[in-house]
Order: sequence, then structure tokens, then C-alpha cells
Amino acid sequence: MSSRPLVVFGILGTSLDAGKGPARWEKWRPTVSLCQHEDLLVSRLVLLAEPRFGDLATQIEEDVRHASPDTIVERIAVTWKDAWDFEEVYAGLHDIARAYPWKPEREDYLIHLTTGTHVAQICLFLLTEARYFPGRVIQTSPPRKETRGGPGAYTIVDLDLSRYDRIASRFSRERHEGQSFLKAGIDTKNASFNRLIERVEEVAKASRAPMLLMGPTGAGKSQLAARIYELKKARRQIQGEFVPVNCATLRGDAAMATLFGHKKGAYTGAVADRPGLLRKADGGLLFLDEIGELGLDEQAMLLRAIEQKAFYPVGADQEVKSDFLLIAGTNRDLGARAARGDFREDLYARINLWTFRLPALRERPEDIEPNLDYELELASRLLGVNVTMNRAAREAFLDFAASPRALWSGNFRDLNACVTRMATLAHGGRITKENVAEEIERLELAWASGRIHLQHGSSAGGGEILAEVLGAEASTKLDRFDRAQLEEVLRVCRASRTLSEAGRTLFAESRKERTTVNDADRLRKYLARFGLDWQTASGRST
Repeated sequence: MSSRPLVVFGILGTSLDAGKGPARWEKWRPTVSLCQHEDLLVSRLVLLAEPRFGDLATQIEEDVRHASPDTIVERIAVTWKDAWDFEEVYAGLHDIARAYPWKPEREDYLIHLTTGTHVAQICLFLLTEARYFPGRVIQTSPPRKETRGGPGAYTIVDLDLSRYDRIASRFSRERHEGQSFLKAGIDTKNASFNRLIERVEEVAKASRAPMLLMGPTGAGKSQLAARIYELKKARRQIQGEFVPVNCATLRGDAAMATLFGHKKGAYTGAVADRPGLLRKADGGLLFLDEIGELGLDEQAMLLRAIEQKAFYPVGADQEVKSDFLLIAGTNRDLGARAARGDFREDLYARINLWTFRLPALRERPEDIEPNLDYELELASRLLGVNVTMNRAAREAFLDFAASPRALWSGNFRDLNACVTRMATLAHGGRITKENVAEEIERLELAWASGRIHLQHGSSAGGGEILAEVLGAEASTKLDRFDRAQLEEVLRVCRASRTLSEAGRTLFAESRKERTTVNDADRLRKYLARFGLDWQTASGRST
């Protein structure tokens, strides 16, 4: 121990410190025992006591002086009326800490956490950890049976030292384990994606509010929603089922009945009662993928179900209760749809509290390799053989996968499908460079077909990209030719990492005939015709 005076702060224990007559000296009393240890010389004992227990406090002061004549006892009256009221106790101890004349350069302080209500002990610990009480924690324990009557034992913990750091590091490890779980154990390298997962994990643990997962098709929204459910279930925050619903498959009366259930005879074909998926999700998690595809009537009923935890099945005159957590997924711009009246603004506001945009695979080139390894493991389990790639095959695949040639329009679905195909065709589970070359040819043909499809304006969501970037009114004033061309340019910009990369993709053929190429400048000038720049076109504007 230090040679400086030792000051101990403690709360009067109305039960543990109590005792009358000579027999009290045979009872272990934590506050008195502090001053009975030969190797713990207490210069001053600061006793925090409620005024109504003044007689007990006086008795403890006298017994401390008897046990340790050199110890000065200082009594401070605490102001709370209810020792189990967290806010009141915390405020009272906080006021004491701020008013006390601390002298840390001349005195050492110990904070006794053995006495007082559990609420008071917690508050005292928190204030000590925050350095309002600038000392170390001391805990005392009673003597063993064979040494009854002795002072017992004590333990001192410095909240600034490594022992506490090891305790705190357990929470850090748990947090990282949660993030790794949400990423399916994949060692992702993309910094922005890792930050996103870190925030998702924080929100998933702390909030029951709806979450909105945005991103292109195949970016992993469904998988992330399922893992959020498993994380919550593992932490006992949820007990019910995980109920995934693809809203794009719901149409007409069937949509209402599927989601909210129906009573027998509610409409033609309703031959029996049906509980509905919202009822099935009671106590669990409901994942509504492609929520933007729901009709306005379904949206209205869903909003009521979210806010009031109740809804009416089709044909019912009594409401049904269901307390579920909601995660919604979409590849649409719901804000733009709400502005046009295609999506209810009140529902959008309700589900937009926690919104996370999952990036496309092309936006995470550094994560292609760890995801490739993950897909190879999945293929191995699926096929029952150890699927591997030789070095030449791996290098050829990764070079292509990160190049402008690889569109990854289906994102991780494309990656999963191409690895599955290569693994299936590989002899003995060994993927060769020839397997990779065959698969690259297959992918490029598929993506080329997709580009032709987009250029003919038949892809859903093209008008939404224009409305989002140009505004709803301006986008409607474009000629059909300009609309089709600009939609494709904007898609390529959003799938590219840089202006130059987008230019190389868009001008891949014409650039071959030029002696000098400046794809970035050509694209910049094209965008300027519509009053756009790279940040706006790529969706990276702040």
C-alpha cells in the first residue's frame, strides 16, 4: 500500500452493519471490518448514511474508533428517500462526489461496494468508473467458519488497470463475435461495409424498432435479416419464429389473406380460417422483403399492425394481437416512391428510423476473395467433396471478378451460382483454369443479354433511378431515347467504383478505335448535359 493517507468511502449497511450488545463483536460487520485489517490502515472513513439510521451510524462510528483509534470517522448524510430508486440514488451520490474536497495528489481513495442496496452499489460503481469518485474499488467478505470473529477478507480492484481491462475486453470480444456472426464468419475487408455491420449489430442488440435494409437484388438483405434474428434469439431478446415474406409475390386478395389472415367465407375460396403471417410472427421477427411491392391497402393495415400491435383479418370483426419485430427490405427508392404517392409516407416514416444500405458486390472488390472462399465451403458441403481451386484458376477468377468486365448484376447470387457451377463441373472437386474460363464466358453472355434487356427499357426500377437523380418532374420531360440511355449510364455509374471505371465499361468498344482515350472526360461531359456530376450519378453524394 502507498504511504499516503488512505480514505475509504462506504454506505452504511442497515442490515449487515447492524448489531447490539457485546455479541455484535462476534458478528461480521463490513464497515467495522474495514478498520480491523492489520495491513489496511484506514486514515479516514467517510460514512454515507441516511439520517433516519442515525443511531446505527453513531454505533458504527464508536465501534470503528474502538477497533482503530487512529481512524477518523466522517459522516455525510445522503439525501435520497428511496434507496431503491436508481435516479434518486445516482443523483444523490453524484452530488456528494462533486461537492467533496478531493485531494488525489495527497490521498489515496477506496470505494467500498459491499454495503448499501444493490441499486446504491451499482450507482457507486458507475460513478467510480466515471472517476467522479477518484479511487479504487474495495470489496469485503466475511471470515471462514474456522476464523469466526475475524475481519474477513478484502479485494481491491483498480478500474484503470489491466485486471479491469480484461473484464472489459470480454464485452469487446462479444461485440466482435456478434459482428462476425452477422457476416457469416466471412473476414470482410471493405471498411464501409464493416462499419455498417458494426452499426447494425449495435442497433439489433439495443432496439426493437423497425429496420429497413436497402440495396440491390442479391446484396444479402435476406441473409442479414435472418442473422439479425438469430443474434436476437441467442441473446434471448426474441422467442418467436423468423417469418420471411417476399412481398413481390403477393397480389390482390391473396396478399391481404397471406399477411393478415382471413375468416372462413370472407371471399370465394376462403373455406377455412387462416391465421396469416403477421400472426405467425407473434413474439418473433417478420421480414418483409421487397416491401415496396405492397399495395396501398396492405401498407395501411401494416402501419396499424406496427403501431398498435393489432389488426383485423379479412372478413373479421374482431382484431387480432401480434407483437412482432419488423425488418423490411427493398431495392427501390422508397423516398421517391412516397413522393410520387406510390408508397405511404406515414409507413415510410415509421420504417425509416434505422435504415442501412447494403452495397453491391462491385462496390466491395476487396471482399470478393473472402466471399469466394465462403462459397467454396458451401459448395463442398453441398456436393460432399472438398472443392478447391488451383493457383492459376484462383488468380484468373479474381482478376476477372474485380475487373470492369464483371458486372455482378445479381451480386452475391451471381457469385454463388458461378461457384456452384464450377464446383459441379470440376473433376475431383479441383477447379482448374479451364473451368474458370468456361464460367467467365457464361457470365459475360448472361450479363450481355441483361444489358440488351435494360437498354430496351423493360427493367423495373429504371424510371425510379431517373426520378431519384433528376427529380420526378424533370425525368418525365426526357425523350424516350434519352431516358433509356441515361438509365443505363446511371446503372453503370452506381455499379462502378470510379468515374474512369464507369467510362471504361460504357465506352468499351469505341475506345478500341481511338488513339488516345479519356473515358472519364467523355462520361463527365455526357453527365453534364443533364446537369449531373459523378457524385450524384453514382449515388455517392453526401
